[in-house]
Amino acid sequence: MSATWACEASAGRQRPEPPDGVRNEFQRDRDRIIHAKAFRRLMHKTQVFIAPDGDHFRTRLIHTLEMMQISRTIARSLGLNEDLTEAIALGHDLGHTPFGHTGEASISRVLATYGRTFRHNEHSLRVVDKLERGGAGLNLTLEVRDGIRNHTGERYPSTREGEIVRIADRIAYVNHDVDDALRAGIISWDELPKGPLSVLGEKMSVRIDTLVRDMISSSKKQGEISLSGPVYEALMELRAWLFRNVYGNPLSRENEKAAGVVAALFEYYLEHCGERAASDPDPIVETVDFVAGMTDRYALATYRRLFLPRGEIFA
Repeated sequence: MSATWACEASAGRQRPEPPDGVRNEFQRDRDRIIHAKAFRRLMHKTQVFIAPDGDHFRTRLIHTLEMMQISRTIARSLGLNEDLTEAIALGHDLGHTPFGHTGEASISRVLATYGRTFRHNEHSLRVVDKLERGGAGLNLTLEVRDGIRNHTGERYPSTREGEIVRIADRIAYVNHDVDDALRAGIISWDELPKGPLSVLGEKMSVRIDTLVRDMISSSKKQGEISLSGPVYEALMELRAWLFRNVYGNPLSRENEKAAGVVAALFEYYLEHCGERAASDPDPIVETVDFVAGMTDRYALATYRRLFLPRGEIFA
């Protein structure tokens, strides 16, 4: 892969700014994201497991850091722009709801009754464009915004660096979610699909190493960001298995409770507009902004205050 494939300079920002003089534009974006309130909140947002009994389960922040490390390794090996890759990776999940997949699914169901949709990648872009800095937004470069918006979904990033993040996101969460699910006792080793493991490896570190090395070699060989056919198929098979057996696992009572918390909070704040932060003239959009921005612990504390003043929800 030619180094000319790298995005060497930004096409600009929505609002032009003078050069920094020390940092390039993508380094500036990285620093703005790291100092954003939404980034700090990721440490108290669920990756997969809600209120886990243990200190070693991933949060949304840990997922972001692990994925960023994978992305930078690949970008460096391919001679692409590490600063751009890092900025996209750090900002990609800023719009995630509390309670991980469960929270996103719950708010999506509620919004469907109003003819609306919710996608965390689109909301991540809204966070950096509209919600940070008291409504002024972070004014990120067009390339970082594009990578955040298109790290998942039907549209694809316009830069090779964004394409790396899109695949690295799956590499990271598929492997660490297996690790966390085993630790939580939601699944057992014997239940894991043997086909993907025979291709990728049995240990998490081996699987990630296999995927990273394959992505580097395949991208160089194909002239585009890619995994080889067998390795990609193994990753997607393991991912599909996780969606069937872990993310919506009925054995986890917390999932059902968390979904109820999100739905109740949304309906409450939609009716009590004066009690939520102002962010948009549309009351539904404003309620989404408020509820989706909550951390797990803030959502639970608020739910208890509003609905269970003497009770416990995860008891």
